[in-house]
Amino acid sequence: MINSLNQTIEKKTLAEFLQLAETKPEQEYITGKILQKPMPQGEHSVLQANLVTAINQVGKLPKLACAFPELRCTFAGVSIVPDITVFEWQNIPLQPNGRITNKFEIPPDWIIEILSPEQSANRVIRKITFCLAQGTKLGWLIDPQDESIVIFEPNVTPVVKAGPDLLLVLSVLGDWQLSAADIFSWLNFN
Repeated sequence: MINSLNQTIEKKTLAEFLQLAETKPEQEYITGKILQKPMPQGEHSVLQANLVTAINQVGKLPKLACAFPELRCTFAGVSIVPDITVFEWQNIPLQPNGRITNKFEIPPDWIIEILSPEQSANRVIRKITFCLAQGTKLGWLIDPQDESIVIFEPNVTPVVKAGPDLLLVLSVLGDWQLSAADIFSWLNFN
C-alpha cells in the first residue's frame, strides 16, 4: 500500500518484486524496499528527452554508446529505473542473434537522475553511489531548481557544475562537450 510519494509500499523479495506488473510512475526495489518514483513533470520531461537525444546523436551512429530513458536495470540485489541510463556499445546486453535484450541485468556505465521538486536528493544520491560501487563509471544528478549538476565518479569527491562549466561525459564519447548552461537552456521555450 502506498503511504505517499517516495514511501515504502511493502516488503517483498527481489524475485517477488520482479513478478509485479509495471506501474506508472515506476517502482524501484532498493535495499529490500519497494519505492515509488515521482511522476515526471514539465522540466524533468524536457531535460530527459533532450539529453537522451543529444547523447544518442553523438554516441549511437558510431556505436560508441546508447542512452535509454526510464530503463529498468536489475543487478546486485536492486531493480532501479534511472531517469537516463547510458551504456557503452560493447556493454549493451544482446540476444544471440544480435537483437537487444529486454532485461538489463548489469549496472549502467552512466546514470543520470533529474531531481523532481518532491524527490529526496539523498535517496537519489544513494542510488547513484550504489551504482558507482557496482561498476558504473559516471553519475549525474541534475537539479533544475538551482540549475546545477553534481558529477559523481568512483572514488572521487563529487563536483557541482553550473553555468558555463563543462560537464564530464563518458570517455568513449571522445571530445564531445556539453555545459550546464547548454542543458538548462533547453528549458527556455521563448
